[in-house]
Amino acid sequence: MFSFIKKGLQKTIEAIAAIAPEKKAKISKDELENILLEADVEYDLVEIILRELYQNDITRDQLRSKLLATLAYAQNSLPDNPNKPTVTLIIGVNGAGKTTTIAKLAQHHLNKGERVILGAGDTFRAAAIEQLTRWADKLDVPIVSSRQGHDPSAVAYDTIESAKARGFEQVIIDTAGRLHTQTNLGNELKKIVRICDKAHTGAPHRKILILDGTQGSSAIAQAKAFNEMIGVDGIIITKLDGTAKGGSVFSIAYALSLPILYIGVGEQPEHLIPFDKYEFVDGILDAIFGEETAK
Repeated sequence: MFSFIKKGLQKTIEAIAAIAPEKKAKISKDELENILLEADVEYDLVEIILRELYQNDITRDQLRSKLLATLAYAQNSLPDNPNKPTVTLIIGVNGAGKTTTIAKLAQHHLNKGERVILGAGDTFRAAAIEQLTRWADKLDVPIVSSRQGHDPSAVAYDTIESAKARGFEQVIIDTAGRLHTQTNLGNELKKIVRICDKAHTGAPHRKILILDGTQGSSAIAQAKAFNEMIGVDGIIITKLDGTAKGGSVFSIAYALSLPILYIGVGEQPEHLIPFDKYEFVDGILDAIFGEETAK
Protein backbone atom coordinates (compact mmCIF):
# COMPACT_ATOMS: atom_id res chain seq x y z
CA MET A 1 0.00 0.00 0.00
CA PHE A 2 2.79 2.39 0.89
CA SER A 3 4.28 1.99 -2.58
CA PHE A 4 0.95 3.09 -4.06
CA ILE A 5 0.84 6.14 -1.77
CA LYS A 6 4.40 7.08 -2.70
CA LYS A 7 3.57 6.54 -6.37
CA GLY A 8 0.57 8.80 -6.02
CA LEU A 9 2.69 11.45 -4.34
CA GLN A 10 5.46 11.26 -6.92
CA LYS A 11 4.82 14.64 -8.54
CA THR A 12 4.49 16.28 -5.14
CA ILE A 13 7.71 14.61 -4.00
CA GLU A 14 9.49 15.86 -7.13
CA ALA A 15 8.22 19.40 -6.54
CA ILE A 16 9.47 19.30 -2.95
CA ALA A 17 12.81 17.83 -3.99
CA ALA A 18 13.30 20.66 -6.49
CA ILE A 19 13.31 23.30 -3.76
CA ALA A 20 14.22 21.33 -0.61
CA PRO A 21 17.72 21.84 0.80
CA GLU A 22 20.25 19.05 0.79
CA LYS A 23 18.89 16.22 2.93
CA LYS A 24 19.83 16.80 6.55
CA ALA A 25 18.56 16.13 10.06
CA LYS A 26 17.04 19.60 10.50
CA ILE A 27 15.59 22.30 8.29
CA SER A 28 14.91 25.94 9.04
CA LYS A 29 11.46 27.47 9.32
CA ASP A 30 12.07 29.48 6.16
CA GLU A 31 12.96 26.34 4.24
CA LEU A 32 9.94 24.53 5.63
CA GLU A 33 7.61 27.38 4.69
CA ASN A 34 8.79 27.28 1.07
CA ILE A 35 8.39 23.50 0.92
CA LEU A 36 4.85 23.44 2.34
CA LEU A 37 3.66 26.25 0.08
CA GLU A 38 5.19 24.54 -2.96
CA ALA A 39 3.19 21.40 -2.08
CA ASP A 40 0.01 23.56 -1.99
CA VAL A 41 -0.57 23.55 1.75
CA GLU A 42 -2.84 26.55 2.30
CA TYR A 43 -0.98 29.63 3.56
CA ASP A 44 -3.01 30.03 6.76
CA LEU A 45 -2.32 26.42 7.73
CA VAL A 46 1.39 26.84 6.99
CA GLU A 47 1.42 29.79 9.39
CA ILE A 48 -0.28 27.71 12.09
CA ILE A 49 2.22 24.88 11.67
CA LEU A 50 5.19 27.24 11.80
CA ARG A 51 3.82 29.09 14.80
CA GLU A 52 3.45 25.86 16.76
CA LEU A 53 6.99 24.76 15.94
CA TYR A 54 8.90 26.80 18.49
CA GLN A 55 12.44 25.97 17.38
CA ASN A 56 13.94 27.59 14.30
CA ASP A 57 15.54 24.31 13.20
CA ILE A 58 12.93 21.60 12.77
CA THR A 59 13.57 17.87 13.04
CA ARG A 60 11.66 15.14 11.25
CA ASP A 61 9.93 14.00 14.45
CA GLN A 62 8.82 17.52 15.33
CA LEU A 63 7.36 18.11 11.88
CA ARG A 64 5.77 14.65 11.82
CA SER A 65 3.87 15.42 14.99
CA LYS A 66 2.48 18.69 13.62
CA LEU A 67 1.52 17.27 10.23
CA LEU A 68 -0.29 14.35 11.85
CA ALA A 69 -2.16 16.81 14.07
CA THR A 70 -3.62 18.50 10.98
CA LEU A 71 -5.02 15.09 9.96
CA ALA A 72 -6.68 14.40 13.31
CA TYR A 73 -10.07 13.80 11.66
CA ALA A 74 -8.74 11.92 8.66
CA GLN A 75 -9.41 8.39 9.89
CA ASN A 76 -10.24 6.23 6.89
CA SER A 77 -13.40 4.51 8.06
CA LEU A 78 -17.04 5.19 8.83
CA PRO A 79 -19.27 3.32 11.28
CA ASP A 80 -20.69 0.07 9.89
CA ASN A 81 -24.35 0.04 8.95
CA PRO A 82 -26.14 -3.05 10.33
CA ASN A 83 -29.37 -2.24 8.50
CA LYS A 84 -28.55 -3.52 5.02
CA PRO A 85 -28.49 -2.47 2.31
CA THR A 86 -25.97 0.29 2.96
CA VAL A 87 -26.82 3.24 0.73
CA THR A 88 -23.94 5.46 -0.38
CA LEU A 89 -24.66 8.75 -2.11
CA ILE A 90 -21.77 10.01 -4.24
CA ILE A 91 -21.58 13.79 -4.64
CA GLY A 92 -19.14 16.20 -6.25
CA VAL A 93 -18.70 18.50 -9.23
CA ASN A 94 -18.60 17.18 -12.77
CA GLY A 95 -15.09 16.14 -13.76
CA ALA A 96 -13.94 15.23 -10.26
CA GLY A 97 -13.94 11.53 -11.10
CA LYS A 98 -17.26 10.49 -9.56
CA THR A 99 -18.16 7.79 -12.07
CA THR A 100 -14.75 6.11 -12.06
CA THR A 101 -14.65 6.24 -8.28
CA ILE A 102 -18.08 4.59 -8.08
CA ALA A 103 -16.74 1.75 -10.21
CA LYS A 104 -13.70 1.37 -7.95
CA LEU A 105 -15.87 1.37 -4.82
CA ALA A 106 -18.14 -1.23 -6.39
CA GLN A 107 -15.12 -3.40 -7.15
CA HIS A 108 -13.96 -3.11 -3.52
CA HIS A 109 -17.33 -4.38 -2.31
CA LEU A 110 -17.36 -7.18 -4.88
CA ASN A 111 -13.91 -8.25 -3.68
CA LYS A 112 -15.39 -8.62 -0.19
CA GLY A 113 -18.17 -10.84 -1.51
CA GLU A 114 -20.87 -8.18 -1.25
CA ARG A 115 -23.56 -7.72 -3.87
CA VAL A 116 -23.70 -4.23 -5.35
CA ILE A 117 -26.28 -2.27 -7.34
CA LEU A 118 -25.66 1.13 -8.93
CA GLY A 119 -28.05 4.03 -9.40
CA ALA A 120 -27.48 6.47 -12.27
CA GLY A 121 -28.75 9.53 -10.42
CA ASP A 122 -26.90 12.09 -12.55
CA THR A 123 -29.82 12.48 -14.94
CA PHE A 124 -28.67 15.95 -15.96
CA ARG A 125 -26.07 14.54 -18.35
CA ALA A 126 -26.79 11.68 -20.74
CA ALA A 127 -23.06 11.00 -20.88
CA ALA A 128 -23.00 10.32 -17.13
CA ILE A 129 -25.73 7.70 -17.46
CA GLU A 130 -23.96 6.05 -20.38
CA GLN A 131 -20.58 6.03 -18.65
CA LEU A 132 -21.93 4.47 -15.45
CA THR A 133 -23.87 1.89 -17.48
CA ARG A 134 -20.65 0.86 -19.24
CA TRP A 135 -18.96 0.41 -15.88
CA ALA A 136 -21.89 -1.64 -14.59
CA ASP A 137 -21.64 -3.91 -17.64
CA LYS A 138 -17.88 -4.25 -17.19
CA LEU A 139 -18.24 -5.12 -13.50
CA ASP A 140 -21.29 -7.30 -14.17
CA VAL A 141 -23.42 -5.51 -11.60
CA PRO A 142 -27.01 -4.31 -12.05
CA ILE A 143 -27.81 -0.65 -12.57
CA VAL A 144 -31.01 1.37 -12.30
CA SER A 145 -31.14 4.22 -14.78
CA SER A 146 -33.59 6.42 -16.62
CA ARG A 147 -33.60 8.91 -19.45
CA GLN A 148 -31.85 12.26 -19.31
CA GLY A 149 -33.89 14.84 -17.43
CA HIS A 150 -35.79 12.28 -15.34
CA ASP A 151 -36.23 12.90 -11.61
CA PRO A 152 -33.02 11.64 -9.90
CA SER A 153 -34.95 11.05 -6.67
CA ALA A 154 -37.06 8.45 -8.47
CA VAL A 155 -33.89 6.72 -9.66
CA ALA A 156 -32.57 6.66 -6.08
CA TYR A 157 -35.86 5.26 -4.76
CA ASP A 158 -36.07 2.55 -7.41
CA THR A 159 -32.42 1.56 -6.85
CA ILE A 160 -32.93 1.10 -3.11
CA GLU A 161 -36.21 -0.77 -3.59
CA SER A 162 -34.51 -3.12 -6.05
CA ALA A 163 -31.63 -3.73 -3.63
CA LYS A 164 -34.04 -4.56 -0.80
CA ALA A 165 -36.10 -6.90 -2.95
CA ARG A 166 -33.02 -8.76 -4.20
CA GLY A 167 -31.08 -8.86 -0.93
CA PHE A 168 -28.15 -6.71 -2.03
CA GLU A 169 -25.75 -5.39 0.59
CA GLN A 170 -24.51 -2.23 -1.13
CA VAL A 171 -26.23 0.55 -3.06
CA ILE A 172 -24.11 3.26 -4.71
CA ILE A 173 -25.96 6.21 -6.23
CA ASP A 174 -24.42 8.84 -8.49
CA THR A 175 -25.64 12.46 -8.44
CA ALA A 176 -25.25 15.54 -10.60
CA GLY A 177 -22.69 18.20 -9.71
CA ARG A 178 -23.49 21.65 -11.01
CA LEU A 179 -22.13 24.15 -8.52
CA HIS A 180 -22.80 27.09 -10.81
CA THR A 181 -26.50 26.53 -10.02
CA GLN A 182 -26.04 25.87 -6.32
CA THR A 183 -29.63 26.59 -5.28
CA ASN A 184 -31.12 24.11 -7.75
CA LEU A 185 -28.46 21.51 -7.01
CA GLY A 186 -28.90 21.92 -3.26
CA ASN A 187 -32.67 21.46 -3.50
CA GLU A 188 -32.20 18.43 -5.76
CA LEU A 189 -29.72 16.78 -3.39
CA LYS A 190 -31.91 17.47 -0.35
CA LYS A 191 -34.84 15.83 -2.12
CA ILE A 192 -32.73 12.77 -2.99
CA VAL A 193 -31.71 12.45 0.67
CA ARG A 194 -35.36 12.65 1.81
CA ILE A 195 -36.49 10.07 -0.74
CA CYS A 196 -33.64 7.70 0.18
CA ASP A 197 -34.83 7.79 3.78
CA LYS A 198 -38.40 7.01 2.69
CA ALA A 199 -37.17 4.03 0.71
CA HIS A 200 -34.95 2.73 3.52
CA THR A 201 -34.92 4.30 6.97
CA GLY A 202 -31.61 5.99 7.73
CA ALA A 203 -30.50 6.13 4.10
CA PRO A 204 -28.31 7.46 2.68
CA HIS A 205 -26.00 6.02 5.29
CA ARG A 206 -22.95 7.61 3.70
CA LYS A 207 -22.75 10.84 1.75
CA ILE A 208 -19.30 10.78 0.19
CA LEU A 209 -17.78 13.78 -1.54
CA ILE A 210 -15.38 13.28 -4.44
CA LEU A 211 -12.71 15.99 -4.73
CA ASP A 212 -10.29 16.42 -7.62
CA GLY A 213 -6.77 16.42 -6.16
CA THR A 214 -5.43 18.44 -9.08
CA GLN A 215 -7.47 21.41 -7.85
CA GLY A 216 -5.46 21.51 -4.64
CA SER A 217 -6.64 23.72 -1.80
CA SER A 218 -9.21 25.40 -4.05
CA ALA A 219 -11.32 22.26 -3.62
CA ILE A 220 -12.04 23.37 -0.04
CA ALA A 221 -14.68 25.85 -1.24
CA GLN A 222 -16.44 23.07 -3.16
CA ALA A 223 -16.39 20.82 -0.12
CA LYS A 224 -17.83 23.50 2.13
CA ALA A 225 -20.64 24.16 -0.36
CA PHE A 226 -21.68 20.52 -0.51
CA ASN A 227 -21.33 20.13 3.25
CA GLU A 228 -23.68 23.07 3.77
CA MET A 229 -26.19 21.60 1.33
CA ILE A 230 -26.66 18.12 2.81
CA GLY A 231 -23.78 17.34 5.18
CA VAL A 232 -20.82 15.23 4.09
CA ASP A 233 -19.78 12.06 5.92
CA GLY A 234 -16.45 11.44 4.22
CA ILE A 235 -14.17 12.47 1.38
CA ILE A 236 -12.37 10.70 -1.45
CA ILE A 237 -9.58 12.66 -3.13
CA THR A 238 -8.92 11.59 -6.72
CA LYS A 239 -6.12 12.11 -9.27
CA LEU A 240 -3.36 12.68 -6.70
CA ASP A 241 -0.94 10.93 -9.05
CA GLY A 242 -1.46 13.70 -11.60
CA THR A 243 -0.61 16.70 -9.45
CA ALA A 244 2.17 18.30 -7.43
CA LYS A 245 -0.47 19.61 -5.00
CA GLY A 246 -0.44 16.65 -2.61
CA GLY A 247 0.02 18.97 0.33
CA SER A 248 -3.54 20.17 -0.20
CA VAL A 249 -4.66 17.01 1.59
CA PHE A 250 -3.51 18.63 4.85
CA SER A 251 -5.50 21.79 4.09
CA ILE A 252 -8.62 19.87 3.11
CA ALA A 253 -8.55 17.68 6.21
CA TYR A 254 -7.81 20.58 8.55
CA ALA A 255 -10.45 22.91 7.09
CA LEU A 256 -13.28 20.38 6.95
CA SER A 257 -12.69 18.08 9.96
CA LEU A 258 -14.03 15.18 7.89
CA PRO A 259 -12.67 11.68 7.32
CA ILE A 260 -10.61 11.12 4.18
CA LEU A 261 -11.70 7.63 3.26
CA TYR A 262 -9.67 6.93 0.12
CA ILE A 263 -7.21 8.57 -2.22
CA GLY A 264 -7.04 7.88 -5.92
CA VAL A 265 -3.56 7.36 -7.31
CA GLY A 266 -4.31 5.80 -10.69
CA GLU A 267 -6.98 4.42 -13.02
CA GLN A 268 -7.14 0.80 -11.87
CA PRO A 269 -9.49 -0.41 -9.10
CA GLU A 270 -6.54 -1.17 -6.82
CA HIS A 271 -5.38 2.44 -7.18
CA LEU A 272 -8.22 3.62 -4.93
CA ILE A 273 -6.56 2.98 -1.60
CA PRO A 274 -7.67 3.56 1.99
CA PHE A 275 -6.14 6.76 3.28
CA ASP A 276 -3.47 6.15 5.92
CA LYS A 277 -2.38 9.41 7.47
CA TYR A 278 0.84 7.93 8.89
CA GLU A 279 2.03 6.59 5.55
CA PHE A 280 0.96 9.77 3.79
CA VAL A 281 2.90 11.99 6.21
CA ASP A 282 5.94 9.74 6.06
CA GLY A 283 5.91 9.98 2.27
CA ILE A 284 6.09 13.77 2.52
CA LEU A 285 8.79 13.60 5.20
CA ASP A 286 10.90 11.24 3.10
CA ALA A 287 10.91 13.88 0.37
CA ILE A 288 12.11 16.53 2.83
CA PHE A 289 14.54 14.66 5.07
CA GLY A 290 15.39 11.58 3.03
CA GLU A 291 14.31 7.98 3.51
CA GLU A 292 17.40 7.01 5.48
CA THR A 293 16.04 8.83 8.53
CA ALA A 294 12.62 7.17 8.36
CA LYS A 295 11.63 4.93 11.24
